[in-house]
Amino acid sequence: MHSDIEIILVGDDAGAEEVCKEFGIRHIKEADRNRYGTKYLASIYDKVQDVARHEILCHVNCDIVLMSDFMRAAKSVVGSMNRFLMAGRRWDVDQKSVLDFDEPDWENKLGQLARTTNRHRPAQWIDYFLFPKGLYYKKIPQFVIGRPGWDNWLIWYPLSMNIPVVDASSDVLAVHQNHDYGYHADGEEGVWHGEEARENYRLHEGKFATLAFATYVLRSGRLKRNYKAPFVRIRRSAIAGAYRIWFDLLNATRAVRHRLGLRSRNVER
Repeated sequence: MHSDIEIILVGDDAGAEEVCKEFGIRHIKEADRNRYGTKYLASIYDKVQDVARHEILCHVNCDIVLMSDFMRAAKSVVGSMNRFLMAGRRWDVDQKSVLDFDEPDWENKLGQLARTTNRHRPAQWIDYFLFPKGLYYKKIPQFVIGRPGWDNWLIWYPLSMNIPVVDASSDVLAVHQNHDYGYHADGEEGVWHGEEARENYRLHEGKFATLAFATYVLRSGRLKRNYKAPFVRIRRSAIAGAYRIWFDLLNATRAVRHRLGLRSRNVER
């Protein structure tokens, strides 16, 4: 993308040190972990911000492939704003062969595969974050990486501070390489619903946003105000409020319904 990009890899997973040496990647071996050995997001972000030599940072999950359109989008946003978060939705693909970055048309092939597969994930699936250094420094709760919820908090936080959030999904084709969940003892169920996942959900309760809440959308290199965002927030609040009222009503009337024999699945569902 650019000759002066600094890549920083965090973690001491098998092979990480060797790969960093081979490609000249800056390596931070240690990150704080919970009792299961899962890394804390705050530790990763703070350690990187302590050593990064550039003022603009980007967190990219390691199963994501970014291409030249990302750099064009980043330049558009950085040239327009001082404080911001740029993020975007991913495209899921089954990339079954090793990518050869020496091939001159590798981007076109990968982009064509993504568009043909046509699995552009919805607004809550976010796998890259571009922001100025300091935005999240010492501010992230104790989320663990690789479990749900932290990405939605990362969208919520700048919005709560009236910092613009830019949805770059239209201009950036971010490819996610599909994979299994073998890294968790309980597989996909453990990743999404295990104890660590529940703790992440607890931490972002009431502090949740998606790209549908974005302040701006980036289209063809131009920032456009997202006028739909306020209506999305109102709709989400209304739905959440309706659910709260419904479940409060169920709880309040449970004893009466049980005495009347109203315990069918249709009532409790």
